[in-house]
Amino acid sequence: LWGEVSSVVTGLGWTVAALTLVAFVAGYRFGLREIVVVGFAGAVLAVVAAVALIGRSRLAIRMRLPQHRVAVGDEAGVIVTAENPTRLPSVPTTVEVPVGSGLVDVAIPAIGPQGTFERQVPVPTLRRGVLDVGPVTGVRADPVGLVRREVVWTAREQVIVHPRTIAIPSTSTGLVRDLEGQATTDLSPSDIAFHAIREYMPGDDPRTIHWKSTAKSGALMVRQFEDTRRSHLVVALGIARGEFADDEEFELAVSAAASPGARAIRDGREVSVVVSQRTPEFAKRAVYAVRTLPTVTPTRLLDDFASVGLADACLPIAEVSRIVGSDTEGISVAFLVVGSTVGLPALRLAATRFPVGVEVVAVI
Repeated sequence: LWGEVSSVVTGLGWTVAALTLVAFVAGYRFGLREIVVVGFAGAVLAVVAAVALIGRSRLAIRMRLPQHRVAVGDEAGVIVTAENPTRLPSVPTTVEVPVGSGLVDVAIPAIGPQGTFERQVPVPTLRRGVLDVGPVTGVRADPVGLVRREVVWTAREQVIVHPRTIAIPSTSTGLVRDLEGQATTDLSPSDIAFHAIREYMPGDDPRTIHWKSTAKSGALMVRQFEDTRRSHLVVALGIARGEFADDEEFELAVSAAASPGARAIRDGREVSVVVSQRTPEFAKRAVYAVRTLPTVTPTRLLDDFASVGLADACLPIAEVSRIVGSDTEGISVAFLVVGSTVGLPALRLAATRFPVGVEVVAVI
């Protein structure tokens, strides 16, 4: 019984109960009628609050999300449905629907027998992010607020607001046949694409000696190959707050990074999308690492882009380029998406952190 009572009485209710008890004791002890009247007023409020909790709602309330993923600016909403399965009309009630950091009160009118009522609650999509919607909670309380009983009707859902992307034309004109890589003008002592035969030089691998040419010329001859690289695309997004003028510029940068990343995934390209790793506030030194976003499908990539935000303590774009350039093999093109406060010397420094032969494109 104590557990049931304590779960519905609010802080104001406990205060009124204590004042009522003190008023009765002090009023009758010292013969103060005015204090006794205060005690009876508190008792009347307690009776009214107890009457307000009598009974339970006969409604069956459900919540439905037509779309769990939307882009910035698209319309989104959650549909709250109330059904009266009984043979008697229901009484008007109010349910609460948490939407992100806000709370929406949905007034449900009286519903006839076997009737239903639907109302759409809009979900704000002005900003990119992950919004928690629900659970729908039924509230029964007295007019003063001494007691409050909540009934959870549904589970919590999530609405993921993707960044706005543009339809970049396909980077493939047909089937991508890149199993062995594409030959470049850089020469290599061991690869797949044969280039020429030259004389042996100290330090060459003996396994590359071409014995037939050696027998004809009378001198050691070795095979020389053209260096082949796979069409590996890298998109690196800077998230340091000092590299962007404002939040709107960062939102544009996220869209600019998500568009080529999603296009490359649809084209079947090998792509890596990275951002700088955040440094926790309690850390004594900066975290020298990057965070790789999933590139299995465009939807998975956009889901992670929805939670990417600016950080006060993280690596600059030049250090991100150093890590990506050393840890990722076979890079052919790298896109560096930065803000307008990054100068040209910093971009040139970031470009030099990639291996020789990698085409680096800066998107400001």
